[in-house]
Amino acid sequence: MEEMYDAIIVGAGAAGLSAALSFYRSDETRQNMDLGIEPKVLVISKLQSLRSHTGSAEGGIAASLGNEQPDCWQWHYYDTVKGGDWLVDQDAAKILAQEATKTVVNLEHDGVAFSRTNDGHIAQRRFGGHTKDYGKAPVERAAYAADRVGHQILHSLWQQCIGHGVEFAEEWYVTDLAVDQDEQQVQGVIAFDTHSGEVHVVRAHNVLIATGGAGRLFHTTSNSWDLTGDGMSLVLRAGLQCEDTEFVQFHPTGLAHTGILLSEASRAEGGTLRNADGVAFMQNYAPEHGDLAARDVVSRAIRAEVDAGRGIADPRDPEGPRDCVWLDMTAIEPGHMLAVLPQVVETIQKYAGLDPTKDWVPVKPTAHYTMGGIPVTTDAEVYTWHDGERHIIEGLYAAGECSCVSVHGANRLGGNSLLDACLFGSRAGESIARRVAENPVLDDGSTIIDEDALIDHLGQDRQDALHDLVAHADDAEQPEAEAAEETTDNAYKLQEQLGQLMDSSLAVLTDAAAIERAQQVITDELVPRAMQLHSHAEYTSFNQEITAIWEVQNLLKLAQAMLTASAARHESRGSLKRLDYPERDDASFLAHSMTDADGNVVWQPVHIIDMKPESREY
Repeated sequence: MEEMYDAIIVGAGAAGLSAALSFYRSDETRQNMDLGIEPKVLVISKLQSLRSHTGSAEGGIAASLGNEQPDCWQWHYYDTVKGGDWLVDQDAAKILAQEATKTVVNLEHDGVAFSRTNDGHIAQRRFGGHTKDYGKAPVERAAYAADRVGHQILHSLWQQCIGHGVEFAEEWYVTDLAVDQDEQQVQGVIAFDTHSGEVHVVRAHNVLIATGGAGRLFHTTSNSWDLTGDGMSLVLRAGLQCEDTEFVQFHPTGLAHTGILLSEASRAEGGTLRNADGVAFMQNYAPEHGDLAARDVVSRAIRAEVDAGRGIADPRDPEGPRDCVWLDMTAIEPGHMLAVLPQVVETIQKYAGLDPTKDWVPVKPTAHYTMGGIPVTTDAEVYTWHDGERHIIEGLYAAGECSCVSVHGANRLGGNSLLDACLFGSRAGESIARRVAENPVLDDGSTIIDEDALIDHLGQDRQDALHDLVAHADDAEQPEAEAAEETTDNAYKLQEQLGQLMDSSLAVLTDAAAIERAQQVITDELVPRAMQLHSHAEYTSFNQEITAIWEVQNLLKLAQAMLTASAARHESRGSLKRLDYPERDDASFLAHSMTDADGNVVWQPVHIIDMKPESREY
């Protein structure tokens, strides 16, 4: 099957839906529609749209509304740059802070039911790293909807998209991105329909990648099962680069040994971290901000308490490792807790069998957010960096967690992820609308851009690969022992082993020996096994194992890039703490790593326009 679209949006979370909505609302699209030119836009999602990971975001979306305390965008801008340990591109962070209020108000107008102050304004709460007066005191900046703000945003955006007639292809898995390297322009995508088992060749003038993060690289993660780094791997396999992949944020309060997130809001509302002796230890590591210091600071503090022998075991496994600490929420008034933290309470009760109004809860850091990703401009255009400058890939865009406009630098502040996805997703939609207005797909199905054989070739390659993937593995010519070993291996086992390897090698703390060990295991053992994986059933429709194989191959591709970038950065900055290079080194590494699939790393200067790097002590 072959189709032609003005634009394809891959991913139906906050970034993808924001892009689709702003595209249809743009002046350019409206003018074309007034002339009778209907846009052809397709949103492809490997899940049903309302199952996108955006729905799991709990705590809030940051904006200097000033509804609870005086606030201004300049303070938010400063906090974002400082929180990112000065690896933030300041032109992008300024846009983030300046347009945050408009973004939140627009979400309210689209139906997001934010919690309210007594006088009816959008309520706000404290979040780690957000301050007033340039770091002098905490400020209430995160707009929230109890602890289900992501759910509210996802449903509201989806409903608005349905109202605008956005076309969805749900439970399609994009396997390949077609980029003409000579012309430096996108051609379209190859997508696998999990319902029919068919491969679709989908041409487009414009492609937006909004596939989310890659938390499933790690065994202990807050991310849903589907966040397998697909978008980042797509660009790597297309011969492009990823930026700052070495920076992965670990959220301090993952429910012990499940990885399920307990929102930062639990500490914003009065929760306290305690060690095995009952001591509230964060005052020793971040005297000014305590439990609401930046997430990398809190995660390392928890790790330090555990390493010092002051950790606790999960009460459900008292003989297990003492790698957790306590989250004490008992000081929060029970009625208030149930009103503003219903999801947190339900999660603790359901998955830990504890009552947070009475019991302390075991927590440990969990892989949460990838700061790096596909390099993009502030208009969401994907580019490569070489010869000392950016080279735009025509028609290719990215937004949300899979992208790196570098507003998060080396460590993201809480509440800035939803803001990033909605704000820069909207800017992506506007950018695409401008380009479509200049170069639309005509009603007769013809196209202004030249056809290229590249995408047809990829489509045939994917058809052949799919055929091989579902063929029987136990070929008669194989030795019996080899055939038996191959048929017992599977994508789920491989992903579990990769996650454990990355947990032990790169989570919270690392060094050259750990990185090298992981690289060797991946290259010598895991990648060869992944290339031999096959489906244990011959049919292609509704066969989840097929997409699981492609997902683990994507994870391995991205893991190699992440380890390569981590090895190349000989310093500690933000979420990356190297025990062999414990200090930040601005003289050598105040720069973005740009890594390709061949293991090449080049460095791009950080955009510093207003603030020079300073100490990041809390």
